[in-house]
Amino acid sequence: MAWYGLGLDEIDLSTATDLASLYDQVAERARTFPSTRSSSAAGTTTPGSAAIPTGTHLDRVAGDRPVWLKHRSGHSCAVNSAVLRRTGVLDGSATIPTGGVVVLDPNGDPIGVLEEQAQNLVVALVVPYPIDTLRTAIGRASAVFAAEGLTHVTEAGIGAGWIGKSPVELAGYQRARNSGDLAVRAQLMPTVDALHPVEGHADDGIGFGLDLGLGTGFGDDMLRLGPMKIWLDGSLLGRTAAMDEPFCDRDGRGYFQDDPELMRQRVLDAHRTGWRVAAHAVGDRAIDFALDVFAEAQRRSPRPDVRHRIEHAAVTRPEQIARMAALKLTPVPQPSFLYELGDTMAAAVGRARADQLHRQASFLRAGLRVPGSSDRPVAAGAPLLGIQSMVQRLTDTGALLGADERVDIATALRAYTVDTAWIAGEEHQRGSLRPGKLADFVLLGDDITTVATERIGTTQVIATFLGGRCTYRPDATIPGLDPTHPRTPGD
Repeated sequence: MAWYGLGLDEIDLSTATDLASLYDQVAERARTFPSTRSSSAAGTTTPGSAAIPTGTHLDRVAGDRPVWLKHRSGHSCAVNSAVLRRTGVLDGSATIPTGGVVVLDPNGDPIGVLEEQAQNLVVALVVPYPIDTLRTAIGRASAVFAAEGLTHVTEAGIGAGWIGKSPVELAGYQRARNSGDLAVRAQLMPTVDALHPVEGHADDGIGFGLDLGLGTGFGDDMLRLGPMKIWLDGSLLGRTAAMDEPFCDRDGRGYFQDDPELMRQRVLDAHRTGWRVAAHAVGDRAIDFALDVFAEAQRRSPRPDVRHRIEHAAVTRPEQIARMAALKLTPVPQPSFLYELGDTMAAAVGRARADQLHRQASFLRAGLRVPGSSDRPVAAGAPLLGIQSMVQRLTDTGALLGADERVDIATALRAYTVDTAWIAGEEHQRGSLRPGKLADFVLLGDDITTVATERIGTTQVIATFLGGRCTYRPDATIPGLDPTHPRTPGD
């Protein structure tokens, strides 16, 4: 939410059709900034394209103003010499984090592209963001979410790492709630880097987590701590996912985000101390690693109903799906990726495997749940767009990816309601309209179970309600929720 909200003030480069137009937009924004400020932008050219912004060209259009362009995947960025100089990359004083790459030209000089954990060199220049800046960003983001019919979101990483905005990021959510700016319920995933060894009684079994022993489930129906988030590999868009076979359009098989033994130990520690774990694993090699570690965790400390997650699970083999079912793991693919990013992902894995990307029906046939997810701002976050993509599985060029992986509209609706509540451990509070549950619902301008599938994503959101209170309607400005308002069953 903070990433998306902060991005609302950045240059939107998603419409740049080539590098020339991208550089023009950067130059225009740079002219409005004093030379001492950063010009931060979100988006680049088409993901996976061989054409990427370089520091030399960014120097030419922005002068000495620091420029930081974020790839829409979040797994790489392009910066100019002013940023490389501040990070110590140019003079060789920077320590490149494990799991990160500074891309070099044939002469061994940095071109201005940083992949994966190397982005932390840039992030360190701007974090921590002030809490009130985060509060504003979270409030602005949640207003957009409510307008799209969302009542609950899962935040994919707070507190530390290249995705975290502040070590005290949770305070930004608390202030947004207390000020009435938080228009959706949120479950927050602390990143693995935010967790650390903690001291307590030897019998407690809590040796790894957050201060005061806070863990998964702490909070209330508006704000709650969710799983620990750990990144095992990168992305298909940036060709950094850990794959068994080389990419079809680029050399290499991707790589892990950190030392595998360290990642293994952190997952084991989190599982043993009571955390749910959300493991980002895109490539099939990373998914094998995740399956092995979760299996070991359950052997050592059985927790049969823990509901661990594999985020993305983008490239899976049949035997991996069977193992997920046996281990009671939940895959969390992103259906909107198929429309917005499907063509470049298909180019990465090849036509023969493209139908297996971000599976849905295969997971369901194995007895797994498939919660709706967007990974915003990597892809559009409107749930209606995700539902349409689950039903159609079309790319933006009209290519069909995995006809046998399509689901019907009722299943897609369940993914974005019942199953998202279930994976959060909140199925008894929300996810369906039943007496005693929270009155969270959306009014739509048409019946999406009967309209043509191509119209699902453009169905009008008439109003959104949270706990029986209207958080959005297009003809009025809705004040924030009153955090002191007592909630009772059926309110």
